[in-house]
Amino acid sequence: MGNTTSNIPAHSPSERERMSPPQPQQQPQQPHAQGGERRSTSTTGGTGRKRTTTPTTTKSTSESETEKITAKEYKERGNKLFQLKKYDDAITNYTAAIMRDNTDATFFTNRALCYLQIKKLDKAEQDCRRALELDQKNVKANYYLGKILNIHGRHDEAIKALTRATEFASNQKVSFGDEITNMLRQARRDRFKIDEDKRLNQEIELQSYLNRLIDQDIENNVKEILEKQKENDPEVEEKIDELQTKGKKDKEMLNSLFAQVDERRRKREIPDYLCGKISFELLKDPVITPSGITYDRSDIKEHLHRVGHFDPITRVPLNVEQLIPNLAMKEVLDTFITENEWALDV
Repeated sequence: MGNTTSNIPAHSPSERERMSPPQPQQQPQQPHAQGGERRSTSTTGGTGRKRTTTPTTTKSTSESETEKITAKEYKERGNKLFQLKKYDDAITNYTAAIMRDNTDATFFTNRALCYLQIKKLDKAEQDCRRALELDQKNVKANYYLGKILNIHGRHDEAIKALTRATEFASNQKVSFGDEITNMLRQARRDRFKIDEDKRLNQEIELQSYLNRLIDQDIENNVKEILEKQKENDPEVEEKIDELQTKGKKDKEMLNSLFAQVDERRRKREIPDYLCGKISFELLKDPVITPSGITYDRSDIKEHLHRVGHFDPITRVPLNVEQLIPNLAMKEVLDTFITENEWALDV
């Protein structure tokens, strides 16, 4: 028997490749997306096409939480920080509130007050004016603006702003205690001091000028007499003495008039009916009791708190709720102060 293996024909390499089962083709590795992200691929159906899915970028937790904070919440945060006297941090929160809602005047007035506390007056003024653009009758905006203007020495503008604040507070029944009225008095007092200094300087200059005129008149008259004199005229010296004596009397009379003005200035007095019955000082916020007695509000409130609940003059029982603003006296008081601003400096 012959060798059977020798009868099996040998296959060529190409024939072996055709007869061997097909090997799965290796897929190339996909590169990572930039930033460490991977792009996922998948095939669809039998087409063999690859579909690329683009990853979505997610925001950090802190950013998403910040976006959820409302303008009102930022304002409340600012208020708490203001109470802690952390004015810069409070400003940051009020600014965030404004960025979310720039139509609320309160955000601007709150930030203005912070700027006032840290002496950034220009920024405080800007916020006050922005608040007034949104709400012309905003009490705080007018009050803070008046305060800033008075610090800048712009007393007339300050008085106008503070007067508006007083009127709006009264109309809106908003209580600021004596803050606004005291600031208004301060502005008037500061303006009066400046005006009074100007008047004094003008009086001094006028007095000096008139004295110089008298001296010049004497000198001119003496010169004229000497030019017209005759030789050995015995009346020349007598005439010169008369001129000098008259000039001296004129100067004494003139200086006496100015001295009287100064004396009246020193003796300025406030009428008794405009003085409080407790402090004996100029009334600021007159109120009347059921007994018909007018007191300054702060004086009578302190009496009720420290001494007892009774009228200090009539001894009739009295409490704070029974105090009524004396509007008639307030009108008389305002008129007197307008005509006699020196009273604010007493």
